[in-house]
Amino acid sequence: MSVLTISRQFGAGGVTFGRMISNRLGYSFFNNEILQMVARKAKVSVGWVESMEKEAGGKLQRFISGLVPKNTIDRILDDQKGYIDEEIYVNLLNDIILKIANEGNAVILGRGGQYILKGNENTFHVLLVADKAHRVRFIEEKYGLSIKQAVKVVNIEDKKRINLYRKVGKEDYDQPSHYHLVMNMGELNMEDAVDLIFRMVQR
Repeated sequence: MSVLTISRQFGAGGVTFGRMISNRLGYSFFNNEILQMVARKAKVSVGWVESMEKEAGGKLQRFISGLVPKNTIDRILDDQKGYIDEEIYVNLLNDIILKIANEGNAVILGRGGQYILKGNENTFHVLLVADKAHRVRFIEEKYGLSIKQAVKVVNIEDKKRINLYRKVGKEDYDQPSHYHLVMNMGELNMEDAVDLIFRMVQR
């Protein structure tokens, strides 16, 4: 039983790739499902959890750097039903991703999986990148946007990604050494990329 984490630059095709490789492997695909699981555990709305992700602060910085001890989820839920803050979000996210990994046969998109599962046995980490022109073109075609709209979306999402990782004290999220494989999606078609990762995981 293996686990695959996917990190990606916006517009490099992370969601499309994640669905394709999970189908090929016969694995479960976890994207927004993780957000929903956090919301369910904390007994809050998905929108509340989304706001936590957008406003990541000090607790996340200590989490990513491995300095926050993981609280017992049962205690959190007993004491804080229907409430979430950064520390609760961080602990729930950590707990959920670890449980998904323990079950195995999973593809996890984003949410720091490459950090949470670093060093885990039978876990593979992949990073998808592409130059900006390719990413703009991908978003334009996938969502039926004008070039101007696609450029704006990519710029906004790139800035959000940079700001989030700055807040969590990480500027090395695209460092190749975090990953088993870095794929330039501007130079690979999606099918070939899926085939490459399929063979890596199966082997």
